[in-house]
Amino acid sequence: MNTFEGSYLGKPGALADDARLECKICWWVYDPAQGDAVWQIAPGTPFSALPAHWHCPVCDGAHEQFMVLP
Repeated sequence: MNTFEGSYLGKPGALADDARLECKICWWVYDPAQGDAVWQIAPGTPFSALPAHWHCPVCDGAHEQFMVLP
């Protein structure tokens, strides 16, 4: 299986709680320190704790469309 750099392979348990992730479709960044006002996700919520129905607030991309930022 080929992977691209920054992929978390859909395994949120492999992510650090403070990991920032970027949508590979529209480049919007989920930063746990800020949360997501559109989806009413509180600041401090790690990406791995986002609800299953959560999608990118800009382009509606799924969790799997996000890449880990360095």
